Order: sequence, then structure tokens, then C-alpha cells
Amino acid sequence: MAANNRRMSGKKGAQVGSGGQRRRGLEGKGPTPPAEARKGHKKNRIANAKVKQAVRRPAPRGRGGKGTSEMVVGRNSVVEALREGVPASMLYVQQFIDNDERVREALQLAAERGGIHLMEAPRPELDRMTNGLNHQGLVLQVPPYEYAHPEDLANAAYDNGQDPLIVALDGVTDPRNLGAVVRSVAAFGGHGVVVPERRAAGMTAGAWKTSAGAAARTPVARATNLTRALEAYKKAGIVVIGLAADGETEIGELAALDGPVVIVVGSEGKGLSRLVGETCDHRVRIPMPGGAESLNAGVAAGVVLYEAARRRA
Repeated sequence: MAANNRRMSGKKGAQVGSGGQRRRGLEGKGPTPPAEARKGHKKNRIANAKVKQAVRRPAPRGRGGKGTSEMVVGRNSVVEALREGVPASMLYVQQFIDNDERVREALQLAAERGGIHLMEAPRPELDRMTNGLNHQGLVLQVPPYEYAHPEDLANAAYDNGQDPLIVALDGVTDPRNLGAVVRSVAAFGGHGVVVPERRAAGMTAGAWKTSAGAAARTPVARATNLTRALEAYKKAGIVVIGLAADGETEIGELAALDGPVVIVVGSEGKGLSRLVGETCDHRVRIPMPGGAESLNAGVAAGVVLYEAARRRA
């Protein structure tokens, strides 16, 4: 009997159910995920590293780069900028501002333009943003300008079956002169303006206003080195013409204006720099019977562009 008890004591008692775990285990886990999705796999680590690198990498910029953002301050300045179509991303309005005609017009123009966000801000915040300038409760943020690359201007002309007609500015630091040149280029069928990256006027709100809307349809390119950009144009078969008071040829006698040209305009005071002047294929002058010593960049460019457009008509 004792032996029998020993045999019986070896039997297992009642078993607790698995709750369906064994059945689910037999069902499998579906298809094996790709290596890139399996945690700990080498390909998964590589894929994660690529994602992190893409997040850290700055967004691609235009080939000519971007300018810097700008603030237009003051009620009159903001209203004029909005009237002239200066690009804007944000209009800051001071809290509890006196609602005069200029404020109402600025809000109306911003709403009609669309794409301009309105932000109400306390006066101390606007003072900080503008470094204490007299903003009068209105601040307009102008986004960075997207510059083209110098060779893009020539390529666009050739794509349209036209000879390039481009103006390059050497040492022109007044944004209003740049805006005037952009306006003249648009008026006479030119293909764009080239400015140096340093020590030169850029496409600020002032340049936009002076262009009277032409900046929206006339590209401005920025060159890291203007001399090298002109040399690249020459290698591409484009004639580089420099305007100089002591130029060897009068503008009306230059046959090269009939074809692909880059017209280089210097500053009103110093004219063309030495290296840029030496790079030009021709140095030409504008006859001035009235005896004026020089013309500003906008007027000089307009005269030559008119002559080029007249011959191409």
C-alpha cells in the first residue's frame, strides 16, 4: 500500500489553464519585418542614423543664397511697404494701439494681400525687436530675399531664345539705386541684375519700394566674387561692357550691344573698381553734352538698357 501511495504521489494534480497563450503562440507573429525595422539590427541602426542626420542638416538654399530678414518700422513706412508690394511674413501690432487711418489701412492691406500673419504684441516686446526705434506700434517683418545664381540669368534668357541682357553693379551701396536698376531692367526687357555678396546693396525693403513692383518679376543674383562671375560670363560667350566716364568708346558706337551682353555699372563716386574694369571687354562712356560729371547707377543703367533694347527691337 505504501508503494502504491508513492506511485500515486508522483501524479500531477489539476493544471491551471494557459488562458489561450499557447494557442496564440502557435498562431505566429506574421511576416518577418524588414531588417531596417528590426530593433538592434545593423540596417536599423544605419536607417536611424540617416534620419537623425537629415534632421540636423539645414534646409537646402537657393544657389545664390538668402539675404537676411528685415524689419520695417513706423506707421508711414509700414503702409508704404504694403502699398508697394514689399514681401512680408508678419505684421506686429501693439496692444491697445490708437486706431488711426494708417493703422486701419495697414491692417486692411495685410488682410487683402493674404499670407501675412497678424500678431498683437506689448510695447516692450516691440521695443526689444526694433532696438528701441520709434515703431509707433507697427512693425512689418520682411522675409529673406531668395537670390538667384549669376549663371541662372543667362540660362533663363537662352531658354527663351533670347540673347542675355544683364546688369551687374560694382560698389553700388544704396538700395534705392539697386531698386531703380531693377526697374529699368524690367522696363527694357533685361534678364536680371547681379550684385556682389559683400559691400553692396541688397534687396531690402527700400530696394523693393524703389523698384515699384519690378522686383517681383526681375531676378537679382548674388555673386561671391564679381570679377569671377564676369569671367564666367565671358567664357560663356557674353560680352562684358563697363561704363566709365573715361571710356574709350561712346555707347552709341558699340556694336556689341546687339548681342549677349553684361553691362557693368560702378558707383557714382568711384566708378568701376580696378579688377572689374580690367575684366571688361569694352569700357564705354555715355556722352553728356550738358557737362555733368557722372550719372547715378539707376540713370546710367537706364540709358544703356534703352540703347540695347532699341537695337534689338
